[in-house]
Amino acid sequence: MKRLLVWFVISALVVTGKAQTAKSVNKAMPAAANTFLQLLSGEQREKAQFIFDTEERYNWHYIPKDDRKGVSFNEMNEGQKKAALSLLHTALSDTGYNRASSIMQLENVLHEVENRSPEDKYRDPGKYFISIFGHPDTDSIWGWRLEGHHVSFNFSFADKKLVAGTPSFLGSNPAVVLSGPEKGKQVLRDETELGFTLLHSLTGEQLKKTIFSNEAPGEIFTAANRKAMIENPQGILYNELTASQQKLLLQLLSLYIHRYTRFFAQGIMHEIETAGLSKLRFAWAGAQQPGVGNPHYYRLQGPSIIIEYDNTQNNANHIHTVIRDLNNDFGGDELLEHYRKNSH
Repeated sequence: MKRLLVWFVISALVVTGKAQTAKSVNKAMPAAANTFLQLLSGEQREKAQFIFDTEERYNWHYIPKDDRKGVSFNEMNEGQKKAALSLLHTALSDTGYNRASSIMQLENVLHEVENRSPEDKYRDPGKYFISIFGHPDTDSIWGWRLEGHHVSFNFSFADKKLVAGTPSFLGSNPAVVLSGPEKGKQVLRDETELGFTLLHSLTGEQLKKTIFSNEAPGEIFTAANRKAMIENPQGILYNELTASQQKLLLQLLSLYIHRYTRFFAQGIMHEIETAGLSKLRFAWAGAQQPGVGNPHYYRLQGPSIIIEYDNTQNNANHIHTVIRDLNNDFGGDELLEHYRKNSH
């Protein structure tokens, strides 16, 4: 019965926009990566391509930085940009792709909000970088990364299929655009509203188990750590929820994992099920009502996954969300060991 409920919820929320098969998705990514690399100049390729077994693969973040590795969109011509975005779309659902694209364009909003001069490039939608780890055309194990302010995706590929897509981060500043031509825009509206819907469905006794602090943390707990871990999990367990509340929790979970393609999301969901839905927790901290000025935080945590949402900065109008696969971040240690043993 639980499995039927899970897949009912998952299938109801899938938005891909086109028919796909697992085989076609796994063929599309290396093909798109190769196309992108072939379009780069020699100098660009030197900046974009690394060996798989490098510490740079773990050098990820989601804050504005000027020292990121890889080749940026600012350095690409239109054909190269198109190829880079096509590569991203092979890994993400239409929903995930549109969220990432919208977040990149929020840099223009921030430029205006912060009254920056035309010469100031601190907020710049072109400062997103792509890095390729390994050789998609010849290696059985390779990976790639897209990273910039508030967007970070890390993918690992092995034996002709995508095996990992985390750490992945999407943020939104502002969470709600308060003025200007895009006033009212909320890129991560669903993540906010569904979190509050689940919270407001709980009884008083359930809230006592769910809320671990009346003050929201100033940042996600896992930050940009190489290893994601939150010891002593808190929050209410899946089995302590009613059937309708369990459905809401699964809808919230699905919202995050379906940032990826349907087939990859199914693999993540299978891993969560195998680890045990009964061990999945929903935890909350901070304000219990939405709106700018009400800092709040929630987390979904199980043996195989941590999903965090934090909206505390900039008067609680600045969202950070992250997905961490506790077994497979960056492809996992077993993948790296296999790579080393096979003399790539």
